[in-house]
Amino acid sequence: MPRIKPLSDDEISEESQAFFDLVQPVMGYVPNSFKTMARWPEMLDAFSGLTRAMATATISAELRQLVAFMASNAAGCKYCQAHTSHGAVKAGVTEKKLQAIFKYEDSNLFSPAEKAALRVANGAGQNPNATTDEDFDELNKYFNEREVVEIVSVISLFGWLNRWNDTMATELEQLPKKFATDNLTDLGWHIGKHKSG
Repeated sequence: MPRIKPLSDDEISEESQAFFDLVQPVMGYVPNSFKTMARWPEMLDAFSGLTRAMATATISAELRQLVAFMASNAAGCKYCQAHTSHGAVKAGVTEKKLQAIFKYEDSNLFSPAEKAALRVANGAGQNPNATTDEDFDELNKYFNEREVVEIVSVISLFGWLNRWNDTMATELEQLPKKFATDNLTDLGWHIGKHKSG
């Protein structure tokens, strides 16, 4: 059961609704985490600025979603794992590749560049942070400085969301819940605290 109830549709401010109107067509729903953040409109506005900046990233949407999924898995956030895995498939990641993500080091489905990014995402998603200089040496072989900043920004954005959603016990929406139940159970996913009361 969520620890703070998301705002209902009739409680959403005009400013928050403008952001939700951008989110709805992209995701297919408005995340409950955003509706909870809307209790502090200035915070939601600041957060929406970060998400809008992600739209200007030069790394592919597929890689951004894989990095977000790996970081969320390392952090243990089931809510964000459901969102990012669903988002990865929507962005073009094959289900076969998604199923192999935790064996990426030994899988020929992932390029050396993707492996370097996933290694950093896995290390950075842990607490304490487990990234090494060697991880970044490898990352720098495949990505320029702007792209490295984008990768770390995705990890950091989801680090914030991982803390938010696990702390708030945010209720998982039906679309990502069904996707995760159908596709991630074999990878050890379960809904955990993110179910309704």
